[in-house]
Amino acid sequence: MNHLKFENTRVYNFAGAFYGMRNPKNSWHLGDSVFGLRNFREMGFDETNEVAKDWTIQDGYNPDDESFEEHFLERENWIEENGILNLNPIQQIAEVAYIGPKDMKLAQTLIRGGSEHRKFLRQIFVSVDITAPLFWYKEFDTYKVGTVANSTSTMHKIASAPITLNNFKFDSDLFDLPLNPKDANEGNFVDAVSDIINACEKLRQLYLSTNDSRYWKALIEILPESWVQKRTITMNYENLISMYHQRKSHKLPEWREDFVEWVKTLPYANELILYNDICADS
Repeated sequence: MNHLKFENTRVYNFAGAFYGMRNPKNSWHLGDSVFGLRNFREMGFDETNEVAKDWTIQDGYNPDDESFEEHFLERENWIEENGILNLNPIQQIAEVAYIGPKDMKLAQTLIRGGSEHRKFLRQIFVSVDITAPLFWYKEFDTYKVGTVANSTSTMHKIASAPITLNNFKFDSDLFDLPLNPKDANEGNFVDAVSDIINACEKLRQLYLSTNDSRYWKALIEILPESWVQKRTITMNYENLISMYHQRKSHKLPEWREDFVEWVKTLPYANELILYNDICADS
């Protein structure tokens, strides 16, 4: 069951982050990654080939061996699948980041060194539209440093449309919970939830018909935390390391089943965001 919705995910500034990663030792000449925009039908396969070739050789395969081609194709396919940051199907354009083996080795060395060494991850930015209930945002809002959010406005727009069950995110099994575990005849929470939603809608209608702000204030005060809101959120890969580590086993399924699984879909998530956790588990 999906509790959260993630839309319009965009990832930015891999090129700047990886270039800056080499500033401390002036080692830009060792960079072996490829960044840029590519046409879908004219993807930079020559450049991908060079990255995949270097990686295959670094992994110990000799170009003269019969097995080289097989291992090379595996790496080439992997790089192409992981290296596309953003797609624009209308303009047929892809933004790509083909991370080379030397750059990846340095990046992971810095990641192992801790947050003070992996500063380049703070310069890889993510933008995403998240639709979630207020009770989830209450926990998400603890992450203030490096994150920014613009939300649809409960204050301004709550009275603009009828309030129904569809405006809320309730787990389906909530409605099966008995009001009295010892006496099933006393019913379940369906009626209780319906009464709250009906009260919210009644207050909305009274506010619109009277323009009395007291009804609007009462509506805000009793609005359940299951009210669903969309926010456009920006954060960075360093933020996501903290969020993933702290929330991957959280009791709320919205964290461990939805947010954590979304993080895993980001470009090079295993190699950058989850790297320390994967190393610890291996």
